[in-house]
Amino acid sequence: MQTVSVIIPAYNEADSILKVLQAVDGQRNHGISLEIIVVDDGSNDRTVEIVKSCPHLYSKLIELSPNGGKGKAVKAGLEQATGDYILIQDADLEYDPADYPLLFSPVLKRDADVVIGSRLVAPPLIRVYYFWHKVGNRAITLLFNIMFNTTFTDIYCGYLLYRRSLLHPTELKTVGWEQHAEMLSRLVSRAPVIYEVPISYFGRTYSEGKKIRARHIVPVLWQIVVRRFAR
Repeated sequence: MQTVSVIIPAYNEADSILKVLQAVDGQRNHGISLEIIVVDDGSNDRTVEIVKSCPHLYSKLIELSPNGGKGKAVKAGLEQATGDYILIQDADLEYDPADYPLLFSPVLKRDADVVIGSRLVAPPLIRVYYFWHKVGNRAITLLFNIMFNTTFTDIYCGYLLYRRSLLHPTELKTVGWEQHAEMLSRLVSRAPVIYEVPISYFGRTYSEGKKIRARHIVPVLWQIVVRRFAR
């Protein structure tokens, strides 16, 4: 049986962290063993307290201080992961763990090395979100496909499942929003078998806590170009 290390970076997610843990724990019966790693990124609310109150719902808890951003939290989780595969799960429930069977299917049936979700290929359910986010995402995806000769539709989908042996955390040079682009750029050059699957999306508004802004697109684009020609 394959083991997937699910890394859950969390910063001030007291309202949703228990729901996320319960939802992830509920996905244990799909031919995959789960290692659930929660990384608290210096929260100043009750996030850690809530996590510690339900030790049966996770495998490891990593506490960082001070807050260093999602990329730093992800890297800390990667350093502790022992599974055959890695999957990053945001703690805000924009992405639903009920879609795990869709992500696991190419691994179980096709021995996939990388599986990424897509919010743009006939998703079962998607919350209407910001127009300019969609435009920006399409621009990023187009550049990535040109640079790496791929056919992705949504490279900045938060669900990225990959074989752990393909990427060591010490290789990662970034800790900002561009880290996702760095990870995928490194993976596509090493992974022979890559799949994309439709997933649902429940994006938050800015008033609900969404953090990404237009300015974040510049380092993302730069990272894609740099990684294409880096040796």
